[in-house]
Amino acid sequence: MTDSGFSLFQITLQQRTASVETLLSELLSDRPQSGEISRPPRLMAAMRHGVLNGGKRLRPFLVMESAALFGADNLAALRVAAALECVHSYSLVHDDLPAMDNDDMRRGQPTVHRKFDEAAAILAGDSLLTYAFALIASEETELDAQARVALIAALARASGIGGMTGGQALDLEAANVKPDEEGIIRLQAMKTGALIRFACEAGAIIGHADTKDRERLAEYGSAIGLAFQLADDLLDVTADASNMGKATGKDAAAGKATLVSMHSVEWTKRQLAGLVAQAEDLLAPFGEKAALLKDAAHFIAERKN
Repeated sequence: MTDSGFSLFQITLQQRTASVETLLSELLSDRPQSGEISRPPRLMAAMRHGVLNGGKRLRPFLVMESAALFGADNLAALRVAAALECVHSYSLVHDDLPAMDNDDMRRGQPTVHRKFDEAAAILAGDSLLTYAFALIASEETELDAQARVALIAALARASGIGGMTGGQALDLEAANVKPDEEGIIRLQAMKTGALIRFACEAGAIIGHADTKDRERLAEYGSAIGLAFQLADDLLDVTADASNMGKATGKDAAAGKATLVSMHSVEWTKRQLAGLVAQAEDLLAPFGEKAALLKDAAHFIAERKN
């Protein structure tokens, strides 16, 4: 990846991040929206803490850039991107709970249950999840009904039993019975990869892409989703907590099975390079229009935090 390409990617990522954070700030205000009776201030504060606490906003970026590939409406893509970030943030709020991963810090700040309490964290997560589907279903997301239904169905699958929450269940089970390599890949594809895959497929749905291109974007999402988790596991071994904004070395301390621990750091780096190459091959038919999505694959595999 060239310096100029990386710079353009970083600038675009920052622009997309600013757009989605502005929208999320508006959506998560204390002011009740149409059909709502009221918004409890403490609940809203906990929700905002779980969402507006930094982060790369990579999933929203992938929604918007994938949609742009097909000339889709930017505002509709932005609202779907905000909905996805609500689901992602809900998952982090709940994963940090003592009953799950039991983390005290997230992005350099206290986790929601530490800043507020466990009940507030549970309710904040519940509210973010349900709000995400309301955002997509709303007529303000200016897509035809068929596209909105397709997005809701795809997000429900990605975030549910066969996706993210199922992956978290497998992750908890792995504390007692270590999975083999195939099991680790399945777990990671569900817990981490499913929402990233959805982000890329969502752009194709928003852009009314044909079935072949929708599948191509979904496969690209699967490749970079696995790369994201591999890079995360690698950083848990090689990075320090100040760079990560959360505790590191937890996987090794807990005896958790990862592909890094099963193989080696060098093996993991080779796998990451292979996944980037796979992602670039999948995007090749789109030519230069997909340059930023190619850069995103490199960013994910080479990130330092």
